[in-house]
Amino acid sequence: MKIIDVKVWLVEGVKYNWTLLKIYTDTGHTGVGEATNWPGSPIVFEAAKHVGQRIIGLDPMKTDFIWTKLYRDLNWIGPYGASMCAISGIDMALLDLKAKVLGVPCYELLGGAFRKEILLYANYWFTGGGHNPEDYAQQASAVKRAGFTGLKFDPFAHTNYLYGEDLAANLTLTAEQQDLAFEVSKAVRDGVGADFDIMIETHAMLNYRVAVQMAQRLSELNITWYEEPAGPENADNLRAMRERIPSNVSICVGERHYTRHGIRPVLEKNICDIMMPDITRCGGPSEMKRMATMMEAYNVLLAPHNPNGPLSTLASAHVCASVPNFFRQEFMFNDVSWRDEVIDHPIQDMVKNGHLVLSDRPGLGVDLIEEEMLKHPGILEPRPGFYV
Repeated sequence: MKIIDVKVWLVEGVKYNWTLLKIYTDTGHTGVGEATNWPGSPIVFEAAKHVGQRIIGLDPMKTDFIWTKLYRDLNWIGPYGASMCAISGIDMALLDLKAKVLGVPCYELLGGAFRKEILLYANYWFTGGGHNPEDYAQQASAVKRAGFTGLKFDPFAHTNYLYGEDLAANLTLTAEQQDLAFEVSKAVRDGVGADFDIMIETHAMLNYRVAVQMAQRLSELNITWYEEPAGPENADNLRAMRERIPSNVSICVGERHYTRHGIRPVLEKNICDIMMPDITRCGGPSEMKRMATMMEAYNVLLAPHNPNGPLSTLASAHVCASVPNFFRQEFMFNDVSWRDEVIDHPIQDMVKNGHLVLSDRPGLGVDLIEEEMLKHPGILEPRPGFYV
């Protein structure tokens, strides 16, 4: 069996474009994957096409060999960023293809399932109101009524994910902005009650002083984790933050850490309780499984970052099924209507009582529908609320 083609599509998503791909073989077997990242999705799209051409003629069943070859070949341009997103999507598609050839779900190739019902937490649930306590409380209550038992949000002033003139140059918050962030968070806690996980996101857009102060203040709300109080560049800085942040506040990092090599210094310094690698960035399902095994050695839980497309959701769930140290998986509570139209088995049919219930269908359990993807081409020009 040989790979004869790789096709890549850029598809509009709810916040940014998805990069979806499909691998074809000379025996008619295919596999689907996702390489989504942002901003710069056109760069990821072109990287995925290029990396796809580099595997033509290879045996798709040699999944680890292909991962290692691509990692080592492309290391010259850096082991992270767009090239690793492309490797991630290729790895996902190869795992899907191999599992379909063997007639088993992907989690069987990852060691078998500890569980098939994957506990989710909701993100992007706050799109219907303003940045005020009342609107957040109302929408948070709706998440609970939908059967979820956890949610995440960024209560701070920077609702824009890209640095610009709307943010203080030194990443600070005024006293008024700090008060608003706390009141919004308290309203969410009051809206969902005590027996509910609340994850607080910072997007690494706070300076050291403010990040620590807000963690100290929010600790009284019994938050489940405090996410990315610092960026991925300096594990020592994050270690220092850990020493000043209250011990009842768990730290979660990982969405910007690539591969097992990228998380090693964080684990060795015992900085976090939970890690959230992103399957379309970190190296794909094969690498996320390896990362989770490393995390297990440090008693750290896995909670995959997943504000992406439908294949990312499913592939992450298959990894979560296969590891003992799983906590929760991120899920987009509000999404584009065509999320379930570009695949042949709707995700909405798999979500029950705040869990994603995996099927026994081979591979990821779905195929891409090309004509539906073509109806929603990726957006290439910036527009308000969308990140190209």
